[in-house]
Amino acid sequence: MSDLVNLTIDGVPVSVPKGTMIIEAAKQAGVLIPHYCYHPGLPVAGVCRMCLVEVEKAPKLQIACATAVAEGQVVKIFTEQATEARKSVLEFLLINHPLDCPICDQAGECELQDFVFQEGRARTRYTPTYAKRFNPVEDFGGDILYVPNRCILCTRCVRFMEHAAGEDILNVSERGDRAYIGIHPDKEMDHAWAGNVVDLCPVGSLLSKDFLHKARAWELDHTASVCTGCSQGCNVTLDTRTDVVVRVRPRTNSSVNGHFMCDEGRTLYPRDEPWRPHRGAAGERRQHVGRRGLGSRAGQGHADLEGCQGQSRTARVGTGVHRSLVHGTARLLDGFDVTAGAYVRRSNEKEEPLPGFPNLALRPERSPNLAGAKALGFDDGLDKANKALSGAFRGHRAGQRTGRPAAPAPGRRGQRDLSGHRAARRGTQGAGGAPHCQRGGRRRHVRQSRQAGAALLPGQIGAGHGSARLVGGRRAAE
Repeated sequence: MSDLVNLTIDGVPVSVPKGTMIIEAAKQAGVLIPHYCYHPGLPVAGVCRMCLVEVEKAPKLQIACATAVAEGQVVKIFTEQATEARKSVLEFLLINHPLDCPICDQAGECELQDFVFQEGRARTRYTPTYAKRFNPVEDFGGDILYVPNRCILCTRCVRFMEHAAGEDILNVSERGDRAYIGIHPDKEMDHAWAGNVVDLCPVGSLLSKDFLHKARAWELDHTASVCTGCSQGCNVTLDTRTDVVVRVRPRTNSSVNGHFMCDEGRTLYPRDEPWRPHRGAAGERRQHVGRRGLGSRAGQGHADLEGCQGQSRTARVGTGVHRSLVHGTARLLDGFDVTAGAYVRRSNEKEEPLPGFPNLALRPERSPNLAGAKALGFDDGLDKANKALSGAFRGHRAGQRTGRPAAPAPGRRGQRDLSGHRAARRGTQGAGGAPHCQRGGRRRHVRQSRQAGAALLPGQIGAGHGSARLVGGRRAAE
């Protein structure tokens, strides 16, 4: 017996798995049924009544989000009866909805705008003197602002926090036209995944403080990318304005992160160098956000290595960059003794899972491709390097507080004082006679590694973000 069900949607024959809802089956027919409360990553609620469609032999209109397909079913979406019903729902939603589009961050990507333009009434039947409901803006804590005047009570945010995040923080308070989204009086939206409610909101009722009034939707360019915040590898979309990242949103990938991403990844872009453009004299842009910028950086790195080949037989690969860049660099390093490098940001943090979705979490190793580096053969010594890094970094921070340089880790030959990294940045030759090579108009310090195991590279202590570059596990050239 086949698990596929055959039906017809607006004259288009469709075959979908048994149990599929009409709203999802319609997508295969190339039709998007208007909806607000439905989301493929959340439990069905059926409260907005916007997805009303006509099903043959059914006594009345059915909601497509909660009606399963059946063999031989005939669904009609744009009949006069179904269209008039959806038009009435839109009119009902707009009774108290303010005309905030000129100042709303959601303008240009608002589902209420889209469906009103598509199927709504041309004019309101209410008089200009009608007093609309008004409630002040609320701060929900974390990165979330709530504008109750714009809320259409789709309950997506409530269901996400309850079923996905596992915290009953939000609810629908009051009844009728007085209803609004309430928050627990003793809690805030500081959950590690709370920022997803902004993406879920179909109107501009839930806003991100970080993105507030930064850009209009039509000013943004969208680039598919992968989050570098941890080893989960969530698929994301980078929203850029004049080549500067202003927002990071999740990109759907059912096998990696579904429809969601954590708040750590959303706030990573201001400090993650590959996602920022570099500017030269008079504001000239030297690197662009996205794949093109990463590709040019890889090409420049290869040219630099060729220039240094006669001076040093050591190179390093960092995992704090895109996976393809790590893989491509490794292929280009034939003839070098390669020391594996891992850009580790707070590597021993607590894991923050999303309870409603197995295998989705903010991972404790805040390095995007540590597993990828190991798969390329750089696994020997990485654990040792992690331990060495934690002690060396603590010593460096202690030296900063006392004004004295930190001593190198004991028992490591060939390891220089961390104070030498200042000389390296000025382009002078560091202790030990290590060579330099030219890179992108700057002089970069290249250290020759003389032994396998962990060693700390000078010039790579990032005091601003608690990060460092560590090396460990040499792979000899073939």
